[in-house]
Amino acid sequence: MKKKISGVQKTAILLITLGSEVASEIMKFLNEDEINKISFEIATISSVTVEERKEILHEFIEMNKAKEFLLEGGFEYAKNILSKALGSDKAIEILDKIKEATDIYRPFTIARKADPTQLLNIIIDEHPQTIALVLCYLQPEKAAQILSWLPEHIQNDVAYRVATIRNTSPYAVKEVERVLEYKLSNFVKPEATVIGGIESLVDMLNRVDRNTERNITSGLENQDKELAEKLRASMFVFEDIVTLTSADIQKVLRNIDQKDLALALKGSSDSVKELIFSNLSKGAADNVREEIEYMGPVKLSDVEKAQQHIVANIRKLDEQGEIIIVRGGDDGIIQ
Repeated sequence: MKKKISGVQKTAILLITLGSEVASEIMKFLNEDEINKISFEIATISSVTVEERKEILHEFIEMNKAKEFLLEGGFEYAKNILSKALGSDKAIEILDKIKEATDIYRPFTIARKADPTQLLNIIIDEHPQTIALVLCYLQPEKAAQILSWLPEHIQNDVAYRVATIRNTSPYAVKEVERVLEYKLSNFVKPEATVIGGIESLVDMLNRVDRNTERNITSGLENQDKELAEKLRASMFVFEDIVTLTSADIQKVLRNIDQKDLALALKGSSDSVKELIFSNLSKGAADNVREEIEYMGPVKLSDVEKAQQHIVANIRKLDEQGEIIIVRGGDDGIIQ
């Protein structure tokens, strides 16, 4: 790229390249000052070449991949991966840009690298608020594992704190990191950020077994009914398939194995069964009915596993924008 382009200008060009719909969604996560600066650049950009758009989009992709590598394994890990793919000079250039933009590393790298069982043994006797803080910074899969393994008498308390944590002071993060550093012989720089909330807890609960999910939601119901209602409104379970449009249900069913579908429907309500059958061809519906009929008794855990597989597929399609899950507080859908 021949001419010098500032970071704000690059952001403006990136949003133009991504299109108005995607750009408007991204804008929701920016503060007023950022929106004003970017909007000004968008309004005053006279022309952007195809080459400039491609280069900025490519840089955006590279930067995000590098950030993922940094979070997954730290600076050296990211450097090694990027060096193999792009060469050492380009790798250093990308990592320097990230460091310049953030000037910090995400805290609790030590916790994300640790074995879940080992980490559980270290934090199990900590205050529930401390456990919640650590879980908020973990990979969702690892956080879900540890949440599942916590004793029931503190599991609900920790879940509640995950859902209600908002801004956390750098001092509090640093103190917890200091303990983990001492016990696991590593060092992580502190960072102040917004963490936790309903979204964090939903992400964890979407990955735990149904029994753990039920224990936590029922516990939250007793502790904070309003919070429990918000949590349920943010989650999608198998029976919620009735809230999808027929077109979206048909998209979901294209990717589901017939045996998995039959097993999932084995434990579902008649209304769900009939809705599914109505969105299958007559032959396919008859085959699934026959599969259910000759299946015989099955374990509840197997039924729930099949249902979770379908729900995971639904959430994936939702994230990809292929279908729309209407959640509590969402706008209605216009066909």
